[in-house]
Amino acid sequence: MTTAAAVRTDERIQRDVLDELAWDAQVQPNEIGVTVHDGVVTLTGWVDGYARKWAAQRCAQRVRGVRAVADDVGVHLPGEPGRTDAEIAIAASRALEWDSFVPAERLDVTVANGWVMLRGQVEFGWQRRTAEHELRRLRGVRGVTNLVEVRPATRPDPERTRRDLQRALARGVGTERVSVELDGDTVVLTGVVRSWWERDEAERVAWSGEGVRAVRERLLLGGERPDRPV
Repeated sequence: MTTAAAVRTDERIQRDVLDELAWDAQVQPNEIGVTVHDGVVTLTGWVDGYARKWAAQRCAQRVRGVRAVADDVGVHLPGEPGRTDAEIAIAASRALEWDSFVPAERLDVTVANGWVMLRGQVEFGWQRRTAEHELRRLRGVRGVTNLVEVRPATRPDPERTRRDLQRALARGVGTERVSVELDGDTVVLTGVVRSWWERDEAERVAWSGEGVRAVRERLLLGGERPDRPV
């Protein structure tokens, strides 16, 4: 009985994804189609910015029972003046400069047809992620390619980094089912998480480790999390 109760049908998942899209103010739900097959959600349609496309994907990932998300949503920018590549590049540079946690002087931004290319070097993996998140939110951006390299100022002790990350995962994610291993300066995450949120949080923690230049995520999604309180 418990097992049967845990199984969620594709129809129920589809309804929940549609409700989540309607609930999230960052998304335009009327422009996005949702189909589900064996727990895999496919999003289709068009939105007017990369930020909305990314928000729609996150909505689907939050729904209980979703095994994977295929994002086929296209970005169609409205024909407004002031959306040239040059102006997007200026807005991107300013966004990086205004974020005090991002070393903007070490980053280079180029834009072609609304697609932003980010290059440069940072000391920490979380700086690389933060810079990309800043650019995703900009109006007129169709997508972001992040080619920023992580080059730590000093080489930390790998075993200490592994222990610190394992403890941080226990504090933040609250699970012992995720294991941390280091392959050189690459963090390898293995194990089982209960939700997409836990997977994203585990990856965020891994990028925060000292000296981490790359993260390989091999986590399996299993179990269920409680419904969001009404």
